[in-house]
Amino acid sequence: MALHRHVLSSLDAWRRRVASRAVHRGWRWMQQTGAVTAERPGPYRFRRIGPGTRLAFPLGTVFGEGWIELGDHCVIGEGVTLAAGMLPGLDLGPDPVLRVGHGVVLGRGTHVVASVPVEFGRDVFCGPYVYVTSDNHAYDDPAQPIGKQWPRSAPVSIGAGSWLGAGAVILPGARLGRNVVVAAGAVVRGEVPDHAVVAGAPAKIVRRWDAEAGWQPPLRTPAPMPVPEGVTHEQLLALGVLPPQPASPDARDVPADR
Repeated sequence: MALHRHVLSSLDAWRRRVASRAVHRGWRWMQQTGAVTAERPGPYRFRRIGPGTRLAFPLGTVFGEGWIELGDHCVIGEGVTLAAGMLPGLDLGPDPVLRVGHGVVLGRGTHVVASVPVEFGRDVFCGPYVYVTSDNHAYDDPAQPIGKQWPRSAPVSIGAGSWLGAGAVILPGARLGRNVVVAAGAVVRGEVPDHAVVAGAPAKIVRRWDAEAGWQPPLRTPAPMPVPEGVTHEQLLALGVLPPQPASPDARDVPADR
């Protein structure tokens, strides 16, 4: 009887392993097949999808794609929402509303909502769950539910080379310069100059680049060493393997049981 139970248990475990592998293989196939590119747009009709751009599957909410331009070699993560207009089916006029520049990365779960122009400069990188919007709820009338009051809208621009940390919120009217760093969880409104680091809610400038004095206040860590041109992946891995270090004299004097 015990042998019978053992055989059944082993068979059940084997079935679970086979089922798990099948599910993961199927999901990988769906991710590959469901990804949106210029060659495979699926049901979406974007105003433009540049070559090399890929929207990962599953997508978030996407509508108004006729007013959305995606540059070349962009990476759009899973669950990213891209919405032109506050509701599907609106006529937003002849011009694009949401422009995403070349080389932009939108991390998983990022939401971009634009009813007036929102623009990402080239090579902007966004961490996961960033929220960028041109619209904000109004609460002028205390007798009406806030969600039913007409929102305030203002264009948004994010300068080339900027980095938006995880969970950052970019509010209507924000204008970020080039190579701006937005700390994780920061809430940004208004204008941010080039080469500035902002943090907090509301976000404030915590560090800036000065052409004569460098970063002010100074960086606490040294700049990372750039990878020399021509270095292969294998060579980088070899550099990361350190030879064993000889024990120090002090270490040899310490009893093994301490």
